[in-house]
Amino acid sequence: MTEAFPNGKTPQHVLGPPAPAAVFLVLTVRSGAEAEAKDFLGDIAGVVRSVGFRAREDHLSCVTGIGAELWDRMFDAPRPAGLHPFIEQRGDVHTAPSTPGDLLFHIRARRMDLCFELARQLVGELGDAVSVVDEVHGFRYFDERDIMGFVDGTENPEDQEAVDSVFTPTGGDDPASSTYVIVQKYTHDMAAWEALSVEDQEAAFGRHKLSDMEFPDEDKAPNSHLILNTIEDEDGTEHKIVRDNMVFGSVESGEFGTYFIGYAADVSVTEQMLENMFIGNPRGTYDRILDFSTAQTGGLFFVPSQDFLDDPDGELAAAEPSDAQNDDPASASARVEETDPPNPASADDPAPADDSLGIGSLRRRDQ
Repeated sequence: MTEAFPNGKTPQHVLGPPAPAAVFLVLTVRSGAEAEAKDFLGDIAGVVRSVGFRAREDHLSCVTGIGAELWDRMFDAPRPAGLHPFIEQRGDVHTAPSTPGDLLFHIRARRMDLCFELARQLVGELGDAVSVVDEVHGFRYFDERDIMGFVDGTENPEDQEAVDSVFTPTGGDDPASSTYVIVQKYTHDMAAWEALSVEDQEAAFGRHKLSDMEFPDEDKAPNSHLILNTIEDEDGTEHKIVRDNMVFGSVESGEFGTYFIGYAADVSVTEQMLENMFIGNPRGTYDRILDFSTAQTGGLFFVPSQDFLDDPDGELAAAEPSDAQNDDPASASARVEETDPPNPASADDPAPADDSLGIGSLRRRDQ
């Protein structure tokens, strides 16, 4: 989606049909090169057009995300409300680590050569201002399946529900038409996974492998992937994210994996899912899939509107409160900077007694 919203802001190309090829680039920005990085934000759209013009029918796109630490170094304005370093989830058995990342480029097209060329041009334009800390080349695997054999992205919202799930609304705490994205690189122990029976694999996911049909709720194991990734608030409203996961792998090294990428207007929804998976809900009931999948990276990025990328200083200046608001003690107190949230369920802390896992009013689906 690239058309402007009713508020006049143009979101980045987050929503769209699944692409056959993708490159995920995570960069760190050299200390002292923040001005170069900020100036380059407005050049990204032109680089995408230059590479994609030669094959417009293959729909080359790039979503740009900004990490919390780079935001603090690059802008004087407070961070967006949901932007903070990725929260490590350290369970009794498995850990979702937090790893470095200042910029994310999520590049997609119908052809890998376009993705590769755009990645090469972006990094080349930034030069020694950045270092590549993670690069993954992803591909679609058969009929939208992951390397473990199950269809991926079945629960993605569509149409207006997708827009509402992904983009921040007008009048909220965040700039309108923006979103948040969490990325993780998972590697899989395929030998151990393939040693399981199909029935045991299906129990781990909570759906049938061939048909992709979901189990009835009463038949889902409490540690199944579907149970732990279903997030509802106290009135039963389900909250969703949009995933665009991709398979990657190397026959030579024996490394096979899934690159998870999830967009959400409210990043706490994705964080609740990860907390459920790694800590468990209740604690100790971690996601069975993690016995075969290891999280290698973890990053959280703010994805502003295209208008912001084109003119970040102008957008930030337009968003500043008026003089009347500045004189209002209530407004001033609301702008007090908050510290980064700790992991609400670290290995050394007792499990919350209210089964909420400490993030707002979200909870898992009742069993």
